[in-house]
Amino acid sequence: MRSACHLAAACVGVAVAFSGTAQAAAQKFCVFDFLGASGDMFNLAKDYAVAMQRHGVDFELKGFTNEGLAAEEFRKGNCDALVATAFRTRQFNSVAASIDSLGSTTILREGKVDMAGTYEVLRKLIQTYAAPSPQVTKLMTQGDYEVGGIAPAGAAYPFLNDRRLSSVDALAGKRIAAFDYDKAQAAMIQRIHAIPVSADISNFHLKFNSGQLDMMAAPTMAYKPLELQKGMGSKGGVARFPILIVSYQMIFNRTKFPEGFGEKSREFWMSQFDRVLQIIRTADSTIPPLAWIDIEPEDAVKYTLMLRESRVQLAQQGLYDKRGLKVIKRVRCHVNAADPECATKSEEDWK
Repeated sequence: MRSACHLAAACVGVAVAFSGTAQAAAQKFCVFDFLGASGDMFNLAKDYAVAMQRHGVDFELKGFTNEGLAAEEFRKGNCDALVATAFRTRQFNSVAASIDSLGSTTILREGKVDMAGTYEVLRKLIQTYAAPSPQVTKLMTQGDYEVGGIAPAGAAYPFLNDRRLSSVDALAGKRIAAFDYDKAQAAMIQRIHAIPVSADISNFHLKFNSGQLDMMAAPTMAYKPLELQKGMGSKGGVARFPILIVSYQMIFNRTKFPEGFGEKSREFWMSQFDRVLQIIRTADSTIPPLAWIDIEPEDAVKYTLMLRESRVQLAQQGLYDKRGLKVIKRVRCHVNAADPECATKSEEDWK
């Protein structure tokens, strides 16, 4: 499935020292970007590093095209801060990573996905988590780790090798990519009686393009860099129904940074929302118009309900954070109070 975009070249880290004046005391910042040091996320991280110098923090950036390696370097303490997708950062803060839960930010109006409304949910969530308050800091903190910011990577749409697979029923028995480190994906795939195929963010496109997968979900920023037209071929397409919104999340080891750094950091990433959203919209326009597959209104409603039921079930199993889902539900209902779910306590009163 910010992030929320995507070239999986060699699975190695490309070290890039940021700022010729970086000193030995600079905080090591591991940044995942499919394009390494030439990608949009890495460029954003460079601007972030400049901004944080005003707060007395110097960063030395190290770019990674292998997300798993970046996360592991951070976990081992070889990096003081990390940028990666929420699929990887969930282990460091499960509340913030709830943003990337199945359908959690989706707004549906009259049987159609309202993408503007969906991104407004994400904007308000990031604003909520960037608010300067002790309560927010508590939610954004898990042990020694704190969320330093969130940025969208875009909606994860189903990329298909056959347009006839654009319905859930048609996907039964078909092969769909599932990240090993996000157990919710395999659970959802099995729920629709499809076959989860083990993959990760550095190779799922290779499996799709070589015919080993019938479907993979990814943001539109993946389309050109990952050459997904190869996997789609002449019969495939992109279903216009987001499974979830992918986010990039910045996590830092709070023992290595000044008190109160998290608030300043989150404020910066919030200020970049519109900049990143424009990158996403530009990526959306790279999908050939005829490649898009529109979903019938009744199916959109059915799929939205199915994702909601799956979220609840996965939270009950401990795969999703109930606190995070509760916050998202409130924001969804603020954006679209007319949705029938807002008259229920689903995702609010957990048993």
